[in-house]
Amino acid sequence: MNIVIITDLEGISGVDTMEMVSEKCTPGHRFALERLMLDANAAIEGLFEGGANKVYVIDGHGSGNNFIQEILDPRAIHLISGGAWGAWYDLIKKGEIDACIEIGLHAMPGTINGFLDHTQSSKSWYNYIVNGRKSGEIAQGAIFAGAYDVPFIMVSGDEAACVEAREFLGDIECAVVKYGIGRNKARLVDLDEALNRIKEAACKSIRLIGSAKPYKPLMPLEIKIEYYRTDMCKSRLERDANVERIDARAVRKIVYKIESYHDIL
Repeated sequence: MNIVIITDLEGISGVDTMEMVSEKCTPGHRFALERLMLDANAAIEGLFEGGANKVYVIDGHGSGNNFIQEILDPRAIHLISGGAWGAWYDLIKKGEIDACIEIGLHAMPGTINGFLDHTQSSKSWYNYIVNGRKSGEIAQGAIFAGAYDVPFIMVSGDEAACVEAREFLGDIECAVVKYGIGRNKARLVDLDEALNRIKEAACKSIRLIGSAKPYKPLMPLEIKIEYYRTDMCKSRLERDANVERIDARAVRKIVYKIESYHDIL
């Protein structure tokens, strides 16, 4: 069984302020990256204990370059930033991936007590809506993988992210590593306990392969993005010929076939 781990940073254990995510080259940010590696390693260990044959990892936060390579479990295959998403596409399209998991996720914008809740850009995207349903990054990844019949079987992050994951993906395994207090602060689970939760959930998730259903909204997809300001909407129109404006702050597009992650953005 071959599994892909996609990581983010906001939902990593030990991260409880926005500054730890956003202020690079600070002790807090370095600590967050170290915890990212430990969370990923806990998931890798759990997956192998559960029976995985190969485990791939993608540095999915921002433009990548968040991994501390010397800390990453050497058993995992690191799909390098820049080409990582393309490599993921190829593996899925070739039928070489049995399931995906996400480590360090956050909830969609507008989630009460969702720590650092957002979709793609907290500065410009107000809502991301698929077939009339408000969605977030958890659903995004699952939509792409689901188009090739690959399920998501486990998520770690704050409590709100885990609740959202189960609302969209069913009874998958989840590891809660913190609890949002408003948007910009979190109450942390004990750091060692958080790693134990991630390892256990990853191990158990392997059992879901074969029964977990891929997330497949009805095609064609209608994807809407509501922006915070009207000029952000205009900027999108200028660089993407496949979208249409539907009001002052919103655009939409119809997706008939999913071939890359960009198709669902």
